Amino acid sequence: MKRNYLLYIVFLLIANFTNAQIITFVSENTNRPLPKVSVFGKDGSILAYSDIDGKIDKQALTPSQEKFQLVYDNYPIATLSYSDFDKEIIKIDDKVKEIETVVIKNKPAKNIFVKGNFNTYVTVNNKLNCYADGVVTYIFDNKTKKLKSTNVEQYRIYRLIDPKNEKKLTATWDYDSSLEVPKIKNAGNIQEYKNKNATIKELKGNQKDEVEISGGFLQQKELALFGFRLFDFREIVNIAYEKNSDKTLKSLLEYNGIMHVKLKHKTEENYNQIITYNNFYPTDLSFSDKNDIEKVKFDTDNSNYKTKYWENPAFPNMQTIFHSFFKNDLKEEQNKN
Repeated sequence: MKRNYLLYIVFLLIANFTNAQIITFVSENTNRPLPKVSVFGKDGSILAYSDIDGKIDKQALTPSQEKFQLVYDNYPIATLSYSDFDKEIIKIDDKVKEIETVVIKNKPAKNIFVKGNFNTYVTVNNKLNCYADGVVTYIFDNKTKKLKSTNVEQYRIYRLIDPKNEKKLTATWDYDSSLEVPKIKNAGNIQEYKNKNATIKELKGNQKDEVEISGGFLQQKELALFGFRLFDFREIVNIAYEKNSDKTLKSLLEYNGIMHVKLKHKTEENYNQIITYNNFYPTDLSFSDKNDIEKVKFDTDNSNYKTKYWENPAFPNMQTIFHSFFKNDLKEEQNKN
């Protein structure tokens, strides 16, 4: 009997210690969990990113980083010290901007055009590797709601490092091939995600409803391929819709995707954590019987834009956040236009 009680006490202590490592971000305005909060260290590393329950693992943070900048909705919203994370719940003022209403134009026709702004970036061991943003229009079939084409209209490319060609040093690679224009093909049909054995959570907010879809593979065993090792592949998709809506393209407010994979060459001792972030924010939805639109090739060797689209106050300009850390080390590729 005493042995059972001892085991029970040990279990409680371990459980309490584990729970103490979890921190929850909560909206100061609604008292609801705050997902998609990035925690930046003083060196510009993205150390944590809150899930749909607003939770991060404190173990991802280290005292040596001293000051931590919280970024939400592409804006810096708070600077905290390491001691501030002693609390289990941290309240944040998340009213950085009003939710933009998606403008619906024209009467229903054969095709749906969903236009908006995007950004995408890759980190290696939490540090920025490359960045892109731009303007894109997706064309969907109005009857089947299937994606017909993804049309990038303008974009910028930035790099932080001078890539090396040494294939055995994967931490020094240029991961621009992982920069992705957000893949929103199922954003108007959540049922497609449910058919893929994904884990789905929903969060009802005061202004919007959010859905988190997550899944992964290679969790227990690595994959060996051409001398490289891949491990722990995970993907998380967050989609926001108008509050109490039917969760279709017409009510889409935001799409966020995060992809994790650990990679190394067989001669390297440790894995490198590669994370790709991609985000889309629709601005207007229109209908047309045509399915053609002016577009450019998304080529990560150069930028390609005609207007300074990023100067729009509503644009999700994460480049300014990264520039605040890396200054002139973050260099834009030459504009093709």
